[in-house]
Amino acid sequence: MPLSDDQPHTRTRLPVGEQPSSQLNGRQPRPLRTLLTVLVVVTLLVVAISIANHGKPDPGGTARSSDHATPTAPAGAGPAPSGDQPVGTTSNGIPSGYPHTDQGAQSAATNYAVALGGADMFRTDTRHTIVTTIADPAALPTLQARLDQGFGGDTAARYGLDAQGHAPKGLTFVSRTVPVGTKQAGYNDAEAKIEVWCTVLNGLAGEHSVQPVSANWFTMTLSLRWTAGDWKLSDYASRPGPAPMPGDQQAATADEITGAVQQFGGFRYAR
Repeated sequence: MPLSDDQPHTRTRLPVGEQPSSQLNGRQPRPLRTLLTVLVVVTLLVVAISIANHGKPDPGGTARSSDHATPTAPAGAGPAPSGDQPVGTTSNGIPSGYPHTDQGAQSAATNYAVALGGADMFRTDTRHTIVTTIADPAALPTLQARLDQGFGGDTAARYGLDAQGHAPKGLTFVSRTVPVGTKQAGYNDAEAKIEVWCTVLNGLAGEHSVQPVSANWFTMTLSLRWTAGDWKLSDYASRPGPAPMPGDQQAATADEITGAVQQFGGFRYAR
């Protein structure tokens, strides 16, 4: 029977958590669908950019393949190695017969720096042989006098060597120069000036040595002249450094240094 207007009405209110699901579905956001939409859009953008860039020419590709040029080092990295083989001839044990090129001059300067920084320079007879081998004949007298003064007398005594450049009994004298890199400071067909950055090991290896072997850094500038079909030394100069920070390695024993010097040979160098 229908209710009359004067009869009381009953209303039921459900708690919020008990509201029908149909009402909530219309009000809540859908994060999963939104996330999928964003991912689809980003993917399409990446694909579009990849297609747009596909097929663009490599700016350096032509230069690398057109003429087989020497690899170019990044800015500030110094000259890249040329890949040329070291010279195949020697004179008195020193490489000779260098190409009449900038790279040939750099190779000559590097090998001459090794010769000038070796232990044989402290003995008169071997020093004269080295200088005669690498020097421009026109500059030989001047170079010989400078190097005799630089390696003999007080210098030899400072390293504990006798007048003939020999180490005391039971000790091994070490003097080995290791080039790190070269830089051309001037070049033409007749002359070249090359800077060689080096580290050198020198001192006396053995028990009770007062001059233990240590490493030092220097840069040698060698002036060369094209003479009789080869690059020859006409002048030289040397300055300290640049020296890197010393490492934290433990120093080797005297026996280890002596063994290394006797067992490990040096190199011939080329650009």
